Amino acid sequence: MPLSVAGPLLGAGFGQVLTSLRETVKDVVRNARQFKRILKRLDSTLDLLAQAVEDIERSNQQRGRAVENTQSLIEEMTKGRELVCNSLQIPWWNLVLIVKYSSKLSKLEEDILRFCQVDLQLYGARTVLETREIVSGIRESMDSTRSMETTRVSCAVREPPDFTVGFDMPMKELKTLLLKEEVQLLLLTAPGGRGKTTLVQMLCQDDQIRGTYKENILFVNVSQTPNVKVIVQNLFDYKYFRPEFLIQSDEDAIEQLPQLLNHIGPNPILLILDDVWLGSESLPEKFKFNIPKYKILVTSRTAFPRFEFTYRLDVLNDVDAITLFCHSASLQDGSSYIPTEEDMKKIARGCGGFPLVLKVIGGSLRRQKEEVWRSRLMKWSDGRSFLSSDAELLACLQKSLEFQYDKDNIEDCFMDLGSFPEDQRIPVAALIDMWVELYELDEDGIHAIANLEELTIRNLASLVMAKKDASEVKSYYNESNYNDDFVTQHDILRELAMHQSSREPIGQRSRLIINISKNSPPKWWTEQKQQLINAHLLSISTDELFSSSWCNIQGSEVEVLVLNFHTKNYTLPEFVEKMDKLKVLIVNNYGFFHSKISNFQLLESLSNLKRIRLEKVSISSFCKTLVPLKSLKKISLCMCNIGKAFENCTIQVSDALPNLTEININYCNDLEELPIGLCDIVHLKKLSIANCHKLFALPEEIGKLVNLEVLRLRSCTDLSELPDSIRSLHKLRILDISDCLSIMKLPKHIGEMCSLKELNMKGCLSLRTQFPESIMDLEQLKLVVCDEERAKLWDPIKEFLPDLEVLVAEKDINLNWLPK
Repeated sequence: MPLSVAGPLLGAGFGQVLTSLRETVKDVVRNARQFKRILKRLDSTLDLLAQAVEDIERSNQQRGRAVENTQSLIEEMTKGRELVCNSLQIPWWNLVLIVKYSSKLSKLEEDILRFCQVDLQLYGARTVLETREIVSGIRESMDSTRSMETTRVSCAVREPPDFTVGFDMPMKELKTLLLKEEVQLLLLTAPGGRGKTTLVQMLCQDDQIRGTYKENILFVNVSQTPNVKVIVQNLFDYKYFRPEFLIQSDEDAIEQLPQLLNHIGPNPILLILDDVWLGSESLPEKFKFNIPKYKILVTSRTAFPRFEFTYRLDVLNDVDAITLFCHSASLQDGSSYIPTEEDMKKIARGCGGFPLVLKVIGGSLRRQKEEVWRSRLMKWSDGRSFLSSDAELLACLQKSLEFQYDKDNIEDCFMDLGSFPEDQRIPVAALIDMWVELYELDEDGIHAIANLEELTIRNLASLVMAKKDASEVKSYYNESNYNDDFVTQHDILRELAMHQSSREPIGQRSRLIINISKNSPPKWWTEQKQQLINAHLLSISTDELFSSSWCNIQGSEVEVLVLNFHTKNYTLPEFVEKMDKLKVLIVNNYGFFHSKISNFQLLESLSNLKRIRLEKVSISSFCKTLVPLKSLKKISLCMCNIGKAFENCTIQVSDALPNLTEININYCNDLEELPIGLCDIVHLKKLSIANCHKLFALPEEIGKLVNLEVLRLRSCTDLSELPDSIRSLHKLRILDISDCLSIMKLPKHIGEMCSLKELNMKGCLSLRTQFPESIMDLEQLKLVVCDEERAKLWDPIKEFLPDLEVLVAEKDINLNWLPK
């Protein structure tokens, strides 16, 4: 794309300033230290703007309409160039200036986007819809990049459940108390499972609260073992500034936070600290600062007496409890046994008016026959509540875990969710890897998703699916992609899952979940020099103070190993080498920065290892110790540093991974070119690269992957073309280039891909030219997904491909993100 854009329509001055700003940003971003993320985003925005302006100029040359009022943006971009240059001079230790410059750079970006929406469509765009599509594409690219960087932790408030009862009065009372001028720190308290978080979510949806706090509602999951430094880092990150060199300790974090809070005004600020545990009651007071219109809302199971202002959330009354129970049991759809009103009262009272218990028990009775209902009713025959403690709450929930004829391992799947840390999203793709090998489910994850949906129906977990386009909803070949889907779970249900998993003695458990705080492993682990276990699933979680000093363990039966950690450097435990039956290794870095992993050479001895999943890891350390993994079939890399992963390897990638059939690369933002070595893995059947926004080219050697059946290149916004060698992929059934904004044409010889059945090209905004003639040779093509403009290009081709279905993906054009 040429740098010089904007002709007579927008004026030469506009083009010169835009070109100068783009060149400056591209030059500065190479040396940027603390503004790299914002500058990279600005770089992408300017590239897309240049393309949009060029397209509009080209389409309006005959009209001869000149635009005179671009002066304000010219002035902004001129100042922006100086701002970008000066950003290199800001010292890393000066937080005030860094936050100030971060805000100004973000404002420059928003001004450019506003120009796209408000002005470009007036300056001769062919249609309003076309301009909105361009802007929507720009924003989608930005949001995708931002979501990549905040996949782990977001300080945004999630949406409340679709169905709630009994919260109208509590919300009114809580809002009234919160908005009182004298209240700075407010405690919302109730036992676990009562609905504290739901009430907060509903409160934040209230028009008055949203109007008061606008974008300054900050939500933090505190959890049982809070880390002040990580909390503050996440708050900075949420406002699009990552303080990589600034926060060294909890004390330093508390000193830095007021500067951020002062800067994100002048609107009022509401900080929500959700789920503060007993023993951490002093934590909220650390976040108190003398800042005007700044308030803190705390939720906790414990009514801490030190809080001056407290709101106690009561249990549901009988009417609301019965309503929620009936909805959870789906009594309204007529497919289940209908109990008497007296029976429902017994259950509602036995559940103590706790929404979580009502939902779980109601879900367990959904679609059940009368005898199941009668059996369950006997447990609540006296109609009295017995939920006065967390232990009794767990006991009550445990009674609902009756999995009738559990041939699909639903109960096991529920307990497996405890393998991941509290308050973290659990990737569906990781669960599929686990369950395929543990329970011999289908490799494409269809049965795993069915199990997750069953857990969701029973309100034991929440399956959060990314918005699917038409090709995934209506796929002929069940090649669904779950890389952007995840599972969440209420912390009490997680406790229940872990409780269910720990009923047997340590050495006899089928799944063993170990949490190590600081450097203190469980007492049972240190009592013997070598602890013998028989678990098939082993999960070990450590915090940022862990020193990788491992005790020994003998796990010859372990098939799935999950390692959760928070440190910048992590060493695989030596005992992994003896896990002869290990099939799946999942390594999750929950820390703020990427981690370097050592001891990868231990994996060489594992002859049964089939799947590896790495998150937020520097893959360069992996490659330097690349060892033959003869049985490995699938490798997934999410949010990893992968840019130079396969350079200077000790052995050829194809020799190290001779039987690899699937590669997933997701949110790896430093990936610019696909390593050529991967193209020598001749057995590869599936290659998925998604949300890698700096990937600009595929190697010509990709044509050597003659066994490839699925190629996904989703949201790779810098990818400009597909190599001609793709014509050699004669077994390829699915090609997905959705949201590849820069692809301008299809390969000339695409028609030689004789097995192609599905093509997803939704969101390919630059693809506007006629398709190559060879496309009419795609006789097996059955489904194309695209947007309306691209669908018109398929109209003449459908005459030659009578079985072809062209689906127009729904386009949700939402411009509410623009600043008011």
